[in-house]
Amino acid sequence: MKGKHIRSMTVTVMMTDRKTVYFDNSATTFIAKEVLDEMMPFMTSEYGNPGSIHWMGDAATIAVRKARKQVASTLNSLPSEIYFTSGGTESDNIALMGSVHRGRRIITTAIEHSAVLETCAYLGSHGVKITILKTDELGRVDPDDLRKEMDDSVSIVSVMAANNVIGTIQDIKEMASIAHEYNAYFHTDAVQAYTKMRTDVKEMGIDMLSISGHKIHGPKGIGVLYVNENVDVRPITFGGGQESGMRPSTENVPGIVGLGKAAEMANSKMSLDVKKMEKLRNEIIDSTLNIKGAYLNGPAPSDGRLCNNAHFRFDGVKGMELVLKLSKEGIAASTASACSAGSTGPSHVMTAIGLTAEQSLSALRISLSRYNTEDDVRYLNEVLPKIINSMR
Repeated sequence: MKGKHIRSMTVTVMMTDRKTVYFDNSATTFIAKEVLDEMMPFMTSEYGNPGSIHWMGDAATIAVRKARKQVASTLNSLPSEIYFTSGGTESDNIALMGSVHRGRRIITTAIEHSAVLETCAYLGSHGVKITILKTDELGRVDPDDLRKEMDDSVSIVSVMAANNVIGTIQDIKEMASIAHEYNAYFHTDAVQAYTKMRTDVKEMGIDMLSISGHKIHGPKGIGVLYVNENVDVRPITFGGGQESGMRPSTENVPGIVGLGKAAEMANSKMSLDVKKMEKLRNEIIDSTLNIKGAYLNGPAPSDGRLCNNAHFRFDGVKGMELVLKLSKEGIAASTASACSAGSTGPSHVMTAIGLTAEQSLSALRISLSRYNTEDDVRYLNEVLPKIINSMR
């Protein structure tokens, strides 16, 4: 393919001499060069199993221990409270299924990721009572609604820190406090929020927290479940006893090393990165809302919106068609979440905030990373209005 090249440290690539820009970072991110460099030895020369007692096993054990410390330092947790998993989905499953033994009730929200909602549905079919809190039109959960539903039968409350579709940030600290008044655990799916907003598990009162490596310029197939040392969560898989028995399986050492490095890098300049993404996001929102019949889904930028998320709907436009037309112009975006493979119906998040099926199916999500640039945004703001007008 003529002119094809990809540069690992920028989201702007050239393919067949056409400018392409990646604005689907809520779905996945590329592996940063520094992260890949850190991982490579553990896929080639340092390939030992941490369970082995010889020198190569020792090298793997040391690498895993380092990554555990790297992640713990970003959360203000103990390294012993960090458990490596295969990703955010598994972390959510362990948090919910592993703690339901304490009671027979779970409280969550209508806009959670399917990893939480489908786990709750499964537990519900096995006798666990599931209470799902509604949100307002901006996707916000009222802590008072949680308080009204709490009683001593609740084992765990699970509320997403920031929504993966419309970017709404929840009042996690307040809701964790309410859960603790009734001796319930509090879990948050922080897959989208992690490294894009301050997350101090001790200060916020979080008992369990889920992270995914590929959302922060780390590798796919690796995640974290933070579990406070005083929380009684039981494993849901059984085998060799790795991860202190919480997640038995031979450790994915390259993935763990990559996640540790990605977490360290993102945390080291998070405040600057957040300001940059907020600025670019605001430019996209301001420009897009100048298009006739364009609306912002979720809160305003100044009212609790994740720094890298812009989510719109357009009168008279089909979202999937819009994404395909943007793709032909070299712009990668999405309608909602890429985590429900093959889904063509309205997002449950859009339905939960009161939008009609027609409105939901006219959606466009733009999600940035710290590597996006002003040039990327200018290109989108130039192309998007033309495509919208051509579709009407």
